Amino acid sequence: MKHIKLILIVFVAMLFASCNDFLSTLPDNRTQLDNVDKISQLLVSAYPSANYSTLAELSSDNFVDNNAILPVNLTSFEPMDDQIFAWEDATKSTDQDSPSDVWGKCYGAISAANHALAAIEELESKDPNLKLKEQRGEALMCRAYGHFILVNIFAQAYKDDAASTFDIGIPYATKPETVVQGNYIRENVTAVYQKIQQDIEEGIVLISDQKYKVPKYHFNQKAAKAFAARFFLYKRDYQKVLLYSNDVLGADPTVMMREWTKYYGSTAEIGFDYINTELPCNLLIMPTLSTFNRIFGTRYGHNGEAMYSSTYGAGPTWTGSMPCFDGKLYISVQQDYGVFFPKCDEMFEFTDKVAGIGFTHVTRAEFTIEETLLCRAEALVYLNRIPEAVADLQVWNKSHLAPNTLTEALIKSFYISSNTLFVKKLNANKMSSSFVVKTTQLPFINCILHFRRIETIFDGYRWFDLKRYGIEITHAIGKGRTETLLYNDERRAIQLPQEVISSGITPNPRKLSPIPANTIQLFQHP
Repeated sequence: MKHIKLILIVFVAMLFASCNDFLSTLPDNRTQLDNVDKISQLLVSAYPSANYSTLAELSSDNFVDNNAILPVNLTSFEPMDDQIFAWEDATKSTDQDSPSDVWGKCYGAISAANHALAAIEELESKDPNLKLKEQRGEALMCRAYGHFILVNIFAQAYKDDAASTFDIGIPYATKPETVVQGNYIRENVTAVYQKIQQDIEEGIVLISDQKYKVPKYHFNQKAAKAFAARFFLYKRDYQKVLLYSNDVLGADPTVMMREWTKYYGSTAEIGFDYINTELPCNLLIMPTLSTFNRIFGTRYGHNGEAMYSSTYGAGPTWTGSMPCFDGKLYISVQQDYGVFFPKCDEMFEFTDKVAGIGFTHVTRAEFTIEETLLCRAEALVYLNRIPEAVADLQVWNKSHLAPNTLTEALIKSFYISSNTLFVKKLNANKMSSSFVVKTTQLPFINCILHFRRIETIFDGYRWFDLKRYGIEITHAIGKGRTETLLYNDERRAIQLPQEVISSGITPNPRKLSPIPANTIQLFQHP
């Protein structure tokens, strides 16, 4: 059993994981949950301290293999990175940022939520006058969130209720198990989504901001509704996306958008300000134990086509690089190896300064006003409320310092099939007969996917968008290999940790496919 004590900024979180009891360990078996304060303290551990950015970003089209596009022979930061980029099973690491880390810490957080819920029920049964609705609401939201991350990493994207019953999901843990091992069955994706929805809808009405000293480290009301908006977007319940996003965004979202005109003297200043809890754009801040920031300047980088189609590329209302990133994109090691935006800047916590050892932290802005705005815009398109969607996109466009006003005409003229840097073929209708993107909607959806890619760069959400829409991508690997991920490829569900499979949980299916033709098209900057 590993006992990891995380001290970061405003709170102390106890996080526990083991190869044998991912789903079942009481986060601190020395603590008797016999009062409100202890339950509230336990709920701090109901937020996963794992960062899924490495898995999701390397799987997506936000990174390239520098060895494929440059005359170099760089090594990866971790051998596991080579496996993830090639969509292979990750067998070379169980450390931070690995499938083992994400799986274990998410289920550890879920376990904390379940123990809190059991303790709440017991305390309320002993004292009918005691009502712990705020704690119950937070625990339910945390349980839903942990499973939401797990199902989107380790399973196929949600298609529809009928189609997704055939896709293997994850175990949905609702009991505070105290045994070291148990028999856990992977439910189908539809069942998992139904249980996430149940937890969200039950928990969201109980959330209160009053009990938190620093609300933005917890599921406060806006963060909970932003999560609900994202969940229902993935589930394609667009009326509910509007229901929750409208509450988050209010009458005028422009006053809450991130301020991009600030001057910063270092990457650390950008990193700290990006996760500033005083900023109205930040709704939920999540500290993680991660070395993701160290990937830049190695074999895999935000470079080439990945860079020119997002952070360093044109758009419908700007030319050259994205205006909000002017002066904020940095190089690591050498300019040829790509750039990074230090939203994921590392904070190192020394446990022994003499020995130079400690914990590496990357803190995530997990829910923001900007991403919620783009969720609403996407829902509005599918509800055929195009002018309102464009109005939301213009709010995003203006706040990111684009020099020209975004209009329907500009969107239609820029997002055309021949503009392949920014327009990818969507295969949503092949995944679900009910997921149809109409011709009149297509340019606006492509615009939203482009803006989402920029907004959530290095967060991992691009991978989820690629999965949602069945967008096919190709990775050039080294000097002589390419891998293409088709819309229905089984590798879109990252393989479970090897130790989890060894314990008896069903692995994700894998079919061997012939090695594709050895054709690599190197990207040339326009």
